Amino acid sequence: MPAQIYHLLAFLISAVVVLWTIPDVKKIGIKSGNLDKPGGRKLHQRPMVRLGGVSIFAGTFISLLIVWWLGGFTNLPPEKEWQIWGVTLGGLGFFLIGLADDLLNLSPLVRLLIQIIVAAGAWKAGVSIDFITIPTIGIVNLDWLSLPITVIWLVGMVNAINWIDGLDGLAAGVTGIAAVVMLLVSLFMHQPEAALIAAALAGASLGFLRYNFNPAQIFMGDGGSYFMGFTLASVGVIGLVKIPAFTAVILPYLILAVPIVDMSAVILSRLRHGKSPFIADKRHLHHRLLQVGLSHRLTVLFIYSLTLWVGSLALAIAGIPSGVTYACASTSVLSYAIWRVWKLSRQ
Repeated sequence: MPAQIYHLLAFLISAVVVLWTIPDVKKIGIKSGNLDKPGGRKLHQRPMVRLGGVSIFAGTFISLLIVWWLGGFTNLPPEKEWQIWGVTLGGLGFFLIGLADDLLNLSPLVRLLIQIIVAAGAWKAGVSIDFITIPTIGIVNLDWLSLPITVIWLVGMVNAINWIDGLDGLAAGVTGIAAVVMLLVSLFMHQPEAALIAAALAGASLGFLRYNFNPAQIFMGDGGSYFMGFTLASVGVIGLVKIPAFTAVILPYLILAVPIVDMSAVILSRLRHGKSPFIADKRHLHHRLLQVGLSHRLTVLFIYSLTLWVGSLALAIAGIPSGVTYACASTSVLSYAIWRVWKLSRQ
């Protein structure tokens, strides 16, 4: 069976599991009273079940199990197969942290400490940034810096995806687009293990949009956003950062530029105003777009266009055939979206 068939199966199985399980998860959430109630900085108008992350994790995990059972891991070296399970187990750890926060409302410090511990465990399992490639210098081994740099990357991306989960369909759509781009780039760079995980995550994220796009019927909760953030970051590490080429090293940062820049800008803004970087407010990009007059859906679609644009740039930089064409097309889409935002803000 061609290797690409396994990636297609991972995508389809993951999406089907999510679509199949969401109604039951929603019923369980209603019966248990695990609801996200409106108020404060929250934008929804009625209580919403926030256990959608259960389906997202189940879809990704079950699809990888089935692909493994069908022989999709057969041609992978043992260390590559272990990396898949290292990412999966690390994803389980972050999913459980987020689920515990959804159910018990953990303090920010406790969440951060547990996240660091789980990220360190993933580093031990091989999800590690061991070197960087610098033009004119070559490969620079990180040695003891590998652990803190890897932990910062993993924990940072977990919280970046969690922070953009402020509008219906926003985090799921951004994750789905980024995962599809990582799937294509990983396949092009002959990293099938990273591509399998990206395919499964893309299927789960895009399948979840059926119930999460505005008006949403269910939220993913911290369990879902933590799992998706960790998995995206891990795919970037095992599939791209480990390739000894400068372009490969910068690709995951480019693909995930939208949540990274949003989180960085918010942290700097809070610090500049003497606020704690961990105290939630309305400084995120989606809040600012709503403030200038965009509707809920247009705000989400605009951020999708941004994510698609940086993803297409990554395809072009990676040297994928027709990558430049995709970049030009997405630039046209983004230009139109920016014009629409400008027009609405003037009104």
